[in-house]
Amino acid sequence: MPAEVPERPERSFLLRSDGWPYLLVPFIPLAIVLDLAHAGAVLIFATSALGVIPTAAMMGRATEELAARSGPGIGGLLNVTFGNAPELIIALFALNKGLQEVVKASIVGSIIGNVLLVLGASMFFGGLGRERQRFNPTAASAQSSMLLLAIAAVVMPAVFELVDGKGLPAPSAEFVNYGTNVETLSLIAAGVLMGAYVGGLIFSLRTHRDLFNPQAEVEHEEEPWSVRRAVGALAIAGIAVAVMSEILVGSISETAEKAGLSEFFIGAIVVAIVGNAAEHWVAVLVARKDKMDLAVNISIGSSAQVALFVAPVLVFASYVLGPGPMPLVFNGFEVAALILAALIANQVTQDGESTWFEGLQLLAVYTIIAVAFYFA
Repeated sequence: MPAEVPERPERSFLLRSDGWPYLLVPFIPLAIVLDLAHAGAVLIFATSALGVIPTAAMMGRATEELAARSGPGIGGLLNVTFGNAPELIIALFALNKGLQEVVKASIVGSIIGNVLLVLGASMFFGGLGRERQRFNPTAASAQSSMLLLAIAAVVMPAVFELVDGKGLPAPSAEFVNYGTNVETLSLIAAGVLMGAYVGGLIFSLRTHRDLFNPQAEVEHEEEPWSVRRAVGALAIAGIAVAVMSEILVGSISETAEKAGLSEFFIGAIVVAIVGNAAEHWVAVLVARKDKMDLAVNISIGSSAQVALFVAPVLVFASYVLGPGPMPLVFNGFEVAALILAALIANQVTQDGESTWFEGLQLLAVYTIIAVAFYFA
């Protein structure tokens, strides 16, 4: 009887629940070829969007490996720094193309996607077959409170423009010149948010780091990577994300026109989901394993990071990239979605418990908001 052939490690990795994003690697060269061949915009957009997913997954994995070898302080800093790198890179390319309203839509989409879609899916699938799941209410409340305070600062330029300016932009807008006052207010708000972000790093990585230790729950079945391999993978993934982002952003306008979708919907829903698909899957996966502390940290923590770090960085970058400064003036749909997401995050984390029905309700709210964005 012939000996049984052992399964190849790379094949077993691809078939694992966290290895599926790498099955999409062929879409990376395919997107490049289609772009060089000037194929249809919708096809280019779809392939490049799928190509972003494995590059983002690789960047996340490489960051985790570096974090595991750097100690809790530096490791935590690496995770929060690179956690939203793919969507930040996509937004920078969009900013350079002058698609400021698309950039702001992607900011909003990331925040509500993490709070409603990711946390909702985590609670729903994690709660199936269980009466309830528990997580640390102190850590979750700290993050949700930080998110609420950040959203309060983020929406103030929009309130100022609504009361004392031209009014809020239409969802179909691409670039609006709001004037010096609101640009200055947005710049000050961005500076304050960055200061709060630094304070949050000190709080979560130094003074209260016992409350924020998701790395301890991450499990890898294969051998850990060396520092050289992790740095190399991070560099390659960063380049790949940049290439895919440039192709993706370059096809947004034509795709929106041909597919009958608004650029606002593409930025808030499609781009926001694609940029974080791998991380979103990890949150649901660990919730299914009853590790709700990590799932809550990924969802609400990522939302807070977008508001406190990604949005201010994009405001600062707009003074160098694109047609002009990007004020934090969101349209009415975005302002409502941001406020609702922040309030919901505070509400669902108060008791430190979750059920599948609570997750279903979060998913229902996200669906309604997505449908409203579609018709906007």
